[in-house]
Amino acid sequence: MELLSVNIGSPQKITIKNKTGESGIFKQPVSGPVEVGPEGLAQDHIADTRHHGGPDQAVYIYGQDDYDWWADTLGDRIQPGLFGENLTISGLTCAAFNIGDELHLSGGVVLQVTSPRIPCSTLAARMEDPMFAKKFRHAERPGMYCRVLQAGTLQ
Repeated sequence: MELLSVNIGSPQKITIKNKTGESGIFKQPVSGPVEVGPEGLAQDHIADTRHHGGPDQAVYIYGQDDYDWWADTLGDRIQPGLFGENLTISGLTCAAFNIGDELHLSGGVVLQVTSPRIPCSTLAARMEDPMFAKKFRHAERPGMYCRVLQAGTLQ
């Protein structure tokens, strides 16, 4: 398992079901150290705090193995952060993890799996495909939300 990318999002406009608002789903890889605390990654924007973020969804992880599957399925190269994840990790298939499992990362960061991602209309809008939330769910490659057990710095 290797950390390939640390991704944070800044607020960007998005149209979801004919309503325009802001979202932080447009994550981009960053270079340099990023602090990880109980609420997630420093400088990562979360617009819809009613449905996203908080201690039990502080960090969203997606595995490169799952991205490779999506690249084959979609017929396109997929860049880290596309699904709004904070961390892209190689050698990790998210469906193999259970709630309560821990991930020990460099920089002293320890994460605990809290839930799989439930795809939403924001992801569908991000992918510019109104059916993508259903496709994502049926693929059974949800990625995983984690809480931060031990804060630290990732790079």
